[in-house]
Amino acid sequence: NPSDLSYEKGATARAELIGVEVVKFVLPEDVTKEALIAQIEAINADDSIHGCLMFRPLPKHLKADQDEICNHLAACKDVDCMTDLSNAGVFTGKKLGFAPCTPQACMEILDYYGIDCKGKNAVVIGRSNIVGKPMAMLLLHENATVTIAHSKTQNLAELTRQADVLVAAVGRPKFVTADMVKPGAVVIDVGMDRDENGKLCGDVDFDGVSQVCGAITPVPGGVGPMTISMLLENTLTAAKLQNSL
Repeated sequence: NPSDLSYEKGATARAELIGVEVVKFVLPEDVTKEALIAQIEAINADDSIHGCLMFRPLPKHLKADQDEICNHLAACKDVDCMTDLSNAGVFTGKKLGFAPCTPQACMEILDYYGIDCKGKNAVVIGRSNIVGKPMAMLLLHENATVTIAHSKTQNLAELTRQADVLVAAVGRPKFVTADMVKPGAVVIDVGMDRDENGKLCGDVDFDGVSQVCGAITPVPGGVGPMTISMLLENTLTAAKLQNSL
């Protein structure tokens, strides 16, 4: 998957920059469930490995078994919220693991710029288990009033225009336009798409929306690099916990 390879390249470069060693396990696309689980168990048993990231979705023949496969990873090494235990932590607010790196990155950006979500109307476009749903939970933990919108939502633009914080994670290039945004709103673009010219862009029409909103994350840049930073921060935290530091 080209986007996975791009993410891997960026993550590896950033890891090397700060002294984190990256070990790659490249398996064939037709790998069996048993072979993949065996690889995960080997990672669990290797004390020199402190965090594990597995690119998802898995190949088509393994999709039905994805949850079972992910749950073989030791929770202490689950630095991108692959396991049920980590997901439970996201939804309960308890420290049971690590949140998915992308929603975590969005929250880090809001925190860095001093954007208080308490009492704000937040709309998340997208309901995936990797971004949309956990993003909504993290905002809820910060006392925002959260609405999740998706492909079946009616009057979407009417809903997004009420958002003080708008998170676009729909996977469609330049989907969010200026007329869908409340003046002064904070817009976080999680998208990683290609426009009609093959140029990298987000789910938000940056040129138009930037004229209306109060703050906006760019693509490229913005959430992408911060996601890698969260992956490495989680790995560092995992290493400390595993070594009682």
